[in-house]
Amino acid sequence: MSSPKRRIEMDVMKLMSDYEVTLVNDNSMQEFYVRFKGPEETPFAGGHWKIHVEIPDQYPYKSPSIGFVNRIFHPNIDELSGSVCLDVINQTWSPMYDMINIFEVFLPQLLRYPNPADPLNGEAAALMMREPKNYEAKVKEYVLKYATKEAVDEAGNEDESESEISSVGSYGEDEEDEEAAGNMEDI
Repeated sequence: MSSPKRRIEMDVMKLMSDYEVTLVNDNSMQEFYVRFKGPEETPFAGGHWKIHVEIPDQYPYKSPSIGFVNRIFHPNIDELSGSVCLDVINQTWSPMYDMINIFEVFLPQLLRYPNPADPLNGEAAALMMREPKNYEAKVKEYVLKYATKEAVDEAGNEDESESEISSVGSYGEDEEDEEAAGNMEDI
C-alpha cells in the first residue's frame, strides 16, 4: 500500500492535469489554490473562483479542508470566510474519493443543488426559498462583481491571514442575523 504522501502527490498531480493549481509552498503539495469555474446552466456559469485547499497528514482517511477565497452568494457557503457546508467533504468523506472528485462532482453538485435547509449563509437561504428569481439575480450579480478572471487573480492578495479555513464553517456575521438572534453584548 502506498504512503499518504504518495497518495497526496498522485491526487494533486491528477488535479493539475485538468485544473490550474498553485502550490502555497513549493516543498509540499498539502496546501494549494485551484481555479474553479461555475457549472454551466446555473446562475454561477461564467464565474471563476479561487479555492483554497489544505490536505491533512491523515489524507485520504481524513477529508481536505476547502474554502472559496473570492466571494460567492450561496446558502451553503459562508460569504465572508468561504467555508463550505458539504456533507460529503465534512462528514461522509471516504478514502475512495480523491481531489478530482471535489472539483468535478462535489462542488458542481453543490452549486447546482443548494440546500437552503442547512445554511451557512442565512440571507442566501431565505432569499432562495422566498424569492428564487431574486436569489438567482443576486448570484449573478456576485458572479459579475467577485467571480471574474481578474477577481480570481486578486483574491487573497489583500490579506493572506484571512485565507484561513476549516472543514467546519462558522456562521456569517450579518447585521440582520445579529438582530434576529440577539447581540451577545446586550446580555
